[in-house]
Amino acid sequence: MNNISQKMTDIHAPMDRALFRALFFIVAMFHISMFMWLPKAYAEQVGGFNLILTILFIWSICSTMIYSVGFKPIYWLWQGLFSPYISGVILLFFSYLYFV
Repeated sequence: MNNISQKMTDIHAPMDRALFRALFFIVAMFHISMFMWLPKAYAEQVGGFNLILTILFIWSICSTMIYSVGFKPIYWLWQGLFSPYISGVILLFFSYLYFV
């Protein structure tokens, strides 16, 4: 493992907890279920989907699922791409849009 990968692993170490994984999983499953149940109502609730929001939504759900099941990428690029910090912020943003 090179130096950058080790630093990325150290950055993600505080998030390596079962409680965080479970919470992220629950939030992601909530958004997936609301989107799958009534996609038009979900889109209206979050203010509509455009290209950027759609990509962020899909990416954050996929990234959160990768994190939630416990998969840990080794290469630093994948660690950054599937970071729970980034996907968590995006899911919180969608939660804010949904509930406000």
